Amino acid sequence: MRHRIAGRKLGRNTAHRKALFRNMAVALFTHGQITTTIPKAKALKPFVEKLITSAKKGDLASRRRAIAALGGNKLMVRGENDENVPRNKYGEITKIERKAAPKVVKHLFDEIAPKFADRNGGYTRIVKLGKHRIGDGADLCVIMLVSDEDTGPQVGGQLSRRRDKANKRMEFAAKLRKADAKEEAQEAPEVKAEVEAEVEEDKE
Repeated sequence: MRHRIAGRKLGRNTAHRKALFRNMAVALFTHGQITTTIPKAKALKPFVEKLITSAKKGDLASRRRAIAALGGNKLMVRGENDENVPRNKYGEITKIERKAAPKVVKHLFDEIAPKFADRNGGYTRIVKLGKHRIGDGADLCVIMLVSDEDTGPQVGGQLSRRRDKANKRMEFAAKLRKADAKEEAQEAPEVKAEVEAEVEEDKE
């Protein structure tokens, strides 16, 4: 029984659960929003909001606390979706560019925390998607950072490479559908004329 025991185990041991929260928090601070299951989002919410509240203080102790929670070597690669960023032959961003990238802790203190300076808590929002994960049918949701204007994820805001590629594929598929529709529209009169000619031949 788990009577009067706070927190969620999420089917993981302590070390695994800490690593899960760390990776999800880094992704949330980097991209502004992430898609996950509802239990994970509810467990991540207090972890992230405590970090933001601590970062708003801006002192050395708060920075060390954030480094302990997130890891001091987590980076935010600049121009992750920019084609002009130097890459190696495998399409990966070069080590020099990665070393020049700001750390997530610095991004948290310099960019995210000031956005919530006048907001006392409630830095994140959970939106249920009404979708289920393929495989186990778990309910999915989006957890996002909000702004004072309450207009959605405005902090972080970097699209992941996977999402950027998916958007490009959808745009390309839409162009193909339009091209096919034009071809069908152009061929329609010719087909109609052929059918009418065949009908007239049958009558004769």
